[in-house]
Amino acid sequence: MSFDGTNAYQAADSLPPLVQRAVAAARAHGFPFSCRPEQGRLLQVLAAGAARGIAETGTGCGVGLAWLASGASPRTRVLSVERDAERARIAADVFRGCGHVEVLHGDWRRIEEYGPYDLLVLDGGGQGKGDGAADPARLLTAGGTVVIDDFTPATTWPPLFNGAPDRPRMHWLEHPELRATELRLAADLSVIVGTRLPSG
Repeated sequence: MSFDGTNAYQAADSLPPLVQRAVAAARAHGFPFSCRPEQGRLLQVLAAGAARGIAETGTGCGVGLAWLASGASPRTRVLSVERDAERARIAADVFRGCGHVEVLHGDWRRIEEYGPYDLLVLDGGGQGKGDGAADPARLLTAGGTVVIDDFTPATTWPPLFNGAPDRPRMHWLEHPELRATELRLAADLSVIVGTRLPSG
């Protein structure tokens, strides 16, 4: 969830058609928290290498999902879960006719029913970003990638939030199942990207 993310598309050009549709839906329904273009282009690239399944939590009106679907092969299942029923309906309408894309309504844990995934994007609120509930060993294939978004770039080690160690960020950067790093996408935006290590 990016504050004012939908407005970031006012100056964006050369958007994939699905992304244009999702941004239009977000604008029409007054949803301001869309995935920003900087992150979307990263998701599009990562989705191109995810052959055996992609999942996202926090669909919103489908902008991040549209970037994922635009990068993924039509043979790759792309799944997203949204806890707000109306937003889930709006997003599902954006992807009508896209047979490899499915929007589910419910808690983020619904992704557990369909995993493991080659690419998992933990987005939006209430999806266990740092509470340990989203377990990479259960949700990712070996070598699979997880993306945790919407951090402010860290300038110290350990990274701080409100003057205290940033526990959610540290949870992923130091996760024993992952090799992870923080990527700065803009002066005010970074993501954590991690690859699941082989077992043993």
